[in-house]
Amino acid sequence: MLNNIIMNKYRIIIYSALLTVLFSACKVGKNYQRPEVDLPKQFNSVAFADTSSIADMEWRKFFTDTALQGLIDRGIKYNYDLQIALKRIDIADQQVKQAKLLLTPELNLQVSGQYNRFSKNGINGLTTDISGSNHFEDYNANLGLSWEIDTWGKIRRQKEVVLAQYLQTYEGTKAVQTKLVADIAQDYYNLLMLEKQLDIARQNLKLADTTVNQTTLLKNAGETNLLAVQQAEAQRQSTALLIPQLEQNIAIQQNALQILTGQLPGAVVHSTNLDEVQIPKQLPTGLPAAILSRRPDVRSNEMALVAANANVGAKQGNLYPSLTITAAGGMESLRASTWFNLPASLFGTVTGSVLQPIFNHRELKTQYEVAKVQREQAVLQFRQSVLNATGEVSNALVQNEKLEQQMDIAGQQVTTLHKAVRNSQLLFKSDLANYLEVITAQSNALQAELNLASIKRQQMGAVVELYRALGGGWK
Repeated sequence: MLNNIIMNKYRIIIYSALLTVLFSACKVGKNYQRPEVDLPKQFNSVAFADTSSIADMEWRKFFTDTALQGLIDRGIKYNYDLQIALKRIDIADQQVKQAKLLLTPELNLQVSGQYNRFSKNGINGLTTDISGSNHFEDYNANLGLSWEIDTWGKIRRQKEVVLAQYLQTYEGTKAVQTKLVADIAQDYYNLLMLEKQLDIARQNLKLADTTVNQTTLLKNAGETNLLAVQQAEAQRQSTALLIPQLEQNIAIQQNALQILTGQLPGAVVHSTNLDEVQIPKQLPTGLPAAILSRRPDVRSNEMALVAANANVGAKQGNLYPSLTITAAGGMESLRASTWFNLPASLFGTVTGSVLQPIFNHRELKTQYEVAKVQREQAVLQFRQSVLNATGEVSNALVQNEKLEQQMDIAGQQVTTLHKAVRNSQLLFKSDLANYLEVITAQSNALQAELNLASIKRQQMGAVVELYRALGGGWK
């Protein structure tokens, strides 16, 4: 009898080992391969491209303004959107730790004690005649083990899913930082532009005051009329109106910068003038193919595709038989006094089972088919992110090129109109030009100066956008 029991145990072990070897040859799902994407050999507006790129520069080296560096550093430390993204990494890290143990058995400890007293008038009271006792005791302490053999590679695919999702979260956080760095820089340069425009408005207000005084003197001398004075005063008032408007915009922009860096609304302390900002002349972009590794959002979408691909294998594995080994062992006794009598109280059991889903309302099949569609969807999202990234770089390059041309023309226009203002004032004093010509020259010069400041801000914004579009800002 004992020999038969031992032989049966050996048969179970041998059969389980054979099934494991047999099933291990059949892995579910396909290993990930990056889908083909259409990329140009080089970006538009780039005559020659090599592997170097401004995206490889640390943001501290790309942005050399110390005030801007301070704002970016503070934003990385305290911006709430970035802090939330970092917490998502912490969550994903815990999930990875759990996934690493998926291939190991589950182990549980159970200790229980039971005492039942039977009623003499109940059906259980009949057992007292047999046992000679009016109560029943049972004490049990055991370790239980359950282990699903990864016969089809299903559990390994589940681990791949979790790891890819972690990397997706990590790359997504880097994308949040690149956007944050770019947003801070854009807002900072916008603040410099508004302050420059405010300075321009104040200077032009002084010039308008001078024109009003000159026109008033000429009117008192009988050399012009009241209409000329009123026109000059109206032009001065138009210029004065710009000042509170710009001061309002500056305060709002400062508040936005403070909030972006995780601070309460308030003034932004700095000493930089827009005229002092140097626009880089050399902006290497690298090869378009490098976007796949440099852009965090593209990498995040690719990791989502890796997870979707592994999930197909995991869902496919649910359709196949699962092999589970369970075991339990410990001490059991009907009396507390003999509970720890060894080896009499020892017991053990081992069970091997194979479960094949047959009918479950098509739930597992549906999950598998949905996973395949989600993988196709992830492929499309990945390709779209690559296309978007390429387009953003191309747009930023075009903006840089055309804004540089606009900057040259706008600078020449400002110089020309400054000369026109001086000439109109001289001619006006000599009665060779009327007041409308003076006012028109001043108005055109004011708009040209404001426009020049705006174009420079746009040019700096295009440089920042190119840095972000290439994948810079997370180092």
